[in-house]
Amino acid sequence: MAVAAPSVAGTSPRGTSRMVRHPWLSTAWRAARTLRGVVGLSLSGSIVLIAIIGPFVTPDPPDALLTLTFAKPSSHFPLGSDFLGRDVLSRVLDGGWVLLVMAALATALGIIAGAAAGISAAYLRGRSDALIMRTVDVILAFPQLVFALLLLSVLGPQLWLIVLAVGLSHAPQVARVIRSATLNISERDYVKVAELQGMRPRRIMTSEILPNLVSPLTVETGLRLTYSIVIMAGLSFLGFGQQPPAANWGLMINENRTGLPLNPWAVIVPAALIALLTIGTNTFTDAFARVAIGIDRPPEESALIDELTLRESR
Repeated sequence: MAVAAPSVAGTSPRGTSRMVRHPWLSTAWRAARTLRGVVGLSLSGSIVLIAIIGPFVTPDPPDALLTLTFAKPSSHFPLGSDFLGRDVLSRVLDGGWVLLVMAALATALGIIAGAAAGISAAYLRGRSDALIMRTVDVILAFPQLVFALLLLSVLGPQLWLIVLAVGLSHAPQVARVIRSATLNISERDYVKVAELQGMRPRRIMTSEILPNLVSPLTVETGLRLTYSIVIMAGLSFLGFGQQPPAANWGLMINENRTGLPLNPWAVIVPAALIALLTIGTNTFTDAFARVAIGIDRPPEESALIDELTLRESR
């Protein structure tokens, strides 16, 4: 996975936040028109739509015991029933929104904490850099799932703690990427001019450096969102997420795996939704990164460049 370089369009001093916003939106729009972007948005957008509107269109109450355990699909139960005789379709439609909300919150926490640590370490340097990055290395020594399980095993499976644990596990990777990008930006002329004008370091980091990190931050956001979804689904599978009788895609896989030969849809459908969501998010993130660094372009833009090149050659 390639990581986008800092946006070059916003390298003017002062007021960079407003000037960078438009190139970022332009990059996202161009990425959405590439083949990768279309596929990624289609996959992730459809799953997000299911998770959002699903709870409002469930045919039956998700927790109601309606039929035999692991019943085959029928006209009333299109996906059959689970291990307690509950409608699988209703639980699938109701089981995604909490996962998405928690993944989004954990991603936001990880991006904010990681970006703050990376920018501070790269700009302040010296002892601050050493202290921040050694702390990052300590957290990075633990695998993300192990780090989350460590916190949850001590304080119990609480939703806010899951968000905190997953978010903190993202921060080290984000900090390393952002620190590398900040080292380059901090040497730019407009940053040096701001320093000569006596601008405080905190303001320089927020108004001069941060706006020029939009592209790598966007790529990191997509990557961390993908990891958040997978980790939280895995925690639910292990029993550390939402507790029964809640409808959760990860929990549904664990609950119904014993009945896989009887009604495989109770496991296949939630697993497929998680897989398609992560694939779609990662695909669009990859499209954004490729467009940002100039590897990939929308078809009409490539055709225009080819035409201009042909004219110049003549």
